[in-house]
Amino acid sequence: MSIQNNINRITDILRRDDGISGAMHYTEQISWILFLKFLNDYENNKADEAYLESKTYNYVLREDLRWPHWACPKDEEGKLDVKQALTGDDLIDFVNDTLFPYLKAFKTTTNDPKSLTYKIGAIFEYLDNRIASGHTLREVLDIIDALDFQSSDELFELSKVYEDLLKGMGSDGGNSGEFYTPRAIIKAMVETTDIKVGDTIYDGAVGSGGFLVEAFDYLTQDGKKQKLSASDWDTIQNKTFFGQEKTSLGYVMGMMNMILHGIESPNVFKGNTLTQNIRDFQEKDRHNVILANPPFGGKEKKQIQQNFPVESNATEILFLQHFMKMLKLEGRASIIVPEGVLFQTNNAFTKVKQTLLESYNVHTIVSLPAGVFLPYSAVKTNILYFDRKGATNDIWYYDVTPPYKLTKNKPILYEHFKEFVHLFHHPKERNHTNAKIETSLRGGTTKQSVKTEDKMCNNWTVNIADIKDYDLSAKNPHKVVNVVHLSPKELLTAIKKNDMEISNLMNQIESLIDG
Repeated sequence: MSIQNNINRITDILRRDDGISGAMHYTEQISWILFLKFLNDYENNKADEAYLESKTYNYVLREDLRWPHWACPKDEEGKLDVKQALTGDDLIDFVNDTLFPYLKAFKTTTNDPKSLTYKIGAIFEYLDNRIASGHTLREVLDIIDALDFQSSDELFELSKVYEDLLKGMGSDGGNSGEFYTPRAIIKAMVETTDIKVGDTIYDGAVGSGGFLVEAFDYLTQDGKKQKLSASDWDTIQNKTFFGQEKTSLGYVMGMMNMILHGIESPNVFKGNTLTQNIRDFQEKDRHNVILANPPFGGKEKKQIQQNFPVESNATEILFLQHFMKMLKLEGRASIIVPEGVLFQTNNAFTKVKQTLLESYNVHTIVSLPAGVFLPYSAVKTNILYFDRKGATNDIWYYDVTPPYKLTKNKPILYEHFKEFVHLFHHPKERNHTNAKIETSLRGGTTKQSVKTEDKMCNNWTVNIADIKDYDLSAKNPHKVVNVVHLSPKELLTAIKKNDMEISNLMNQIESLIDG
C-alpha cells in the first residue's frame, strides 16, 4: 500500500476520534507521531554509521522511550508483541504522563539551539496529545510503524504527502491558511533569486516552511546533491536555512516539514520577528537571500512599532522594513506584499517606499491575480523583488494572467509562471509585444478584447522618474480603455432604466417591512 493510502487511512481513523476536530488537529497529531518514527530511524542510521567507523553513537532518547519499546514492541518473529504493546487507557496515560513531559523537558537540558536535543524540546514544547482514544492511537502507531524512513525513496514520497496535508490544513480556512503559500508561487520565487551553496536563506515568517523547503530542493534535487562535496552538504544542512515563526502550530508544522524533506538542522526558532529592534542589526546578522510571505492585515501595538524607524501598526509595512534591514550587501529579496503596500501613499507607507527605492534596487514587481490565497483570503497581492546593489532605476512589471478565474478548486499553477521565470532570466526578450487590451465601456457593461497578431503584452518596464508619489502599483500601459460616448437619448433611456430598477427594489423592501 502506498504512503498516500496509509496517510489517508490514518486521517480517516483520526476523524472518528473525539479529541480531533478538523484538518488542523489531525495534521498536528500525525506530525508528532511521524516525527518520533523518523527520529527512531534517523538515530538507528547514525548508530549504524558510527559502528562502521568503530565508534559508539549516543542516542538522544533514553532506551525505554524509543519507538521500538513503547510504540510498537516486536516479538521474536518481528511481529507486534501484543503482550508488551500498550493500548487503550494505558497507552494514553503513558503518552500524556510520561512521554510528552520527557520530550518537553529537552529544551531546558541544553544551551545549544542547534543541537537535536534542543530542537526536539522546542517542537514538543508546543505540542500536546489530542487523541482521546488509546485504541485509535494504537491503530495509527501500527500503520506508521510500517514506514521506512531509512529509505530515501520512501522519505521523498512521504515529504510530498506531508505537503498535501499542510495544503489541506490551509484549505480548511480560518487562521490555518496563513501557514501555507501555494507551491507554484514559492517555486517561481525560488527559481528567480539565484540561490547558491554558501548563501544564507532567511524567512522571518516561516509558517509551514514552504520557502525554505523549496530552496533546499532547488539546491539538492535534479542530480545536484551527487555533485556536492562533504563540506557543501554540511553548509546546506547547518549554515543555510534561517527563520522565525510566531505561532506555535506554525512552528511545529514548519519544523516537521523541513525535517521530513531532509533539512536535518534548520536554524528556525519560535518568536515574534517584529520584537527585534532593526536598528541593532549588523552585517553579520544579515542574509544573502530573503524569501517570505509575511502576514498582512494585522496590527501591532506601540511597543512593537518602536522597533522600527517608521512606526506603523500595519504588520506588512513593519515586515517590509525588517526584511530591508536583514538583507546583506549584494543580497536578493523576494517577498509577497498586499496591493496596499504598493499604492498607499500615507505617511508611513511613503517613507518606507522612499527608502526602499533610494537605498535598494527594486527591479521586479509581479502582479498576482485575485484569488491566489482563496479560500482564506481574497486580498490582491504582488511579489516584490529587490536587491542591495544600489538605488532603483527601472522596474520591470509582470502581470500573471491565468486563463480562468481562480477559486478554491481551481488554484494557481506553476505553468502560469513559466513565461515569467523565462523572461526573468532572459531580459532581452521582455516587452516585445505591443498588444493593446481594449476595454469598452458602454451602458454600464464592460467588454474586453485583444487586438494583436501576437499575444497580449503582460509585461512592461517603468523608469523611476515616471513613478509619482511612490505609487508602485502595476498599471499596464498596454491596457487601453475606450469610452463609448452615448447620445443624449441613449443616456436618458439608461437613466430611466436604472430608476425603474431602483423603484422596484424599494417597493420590495417596503412590502417586506409592512408584511
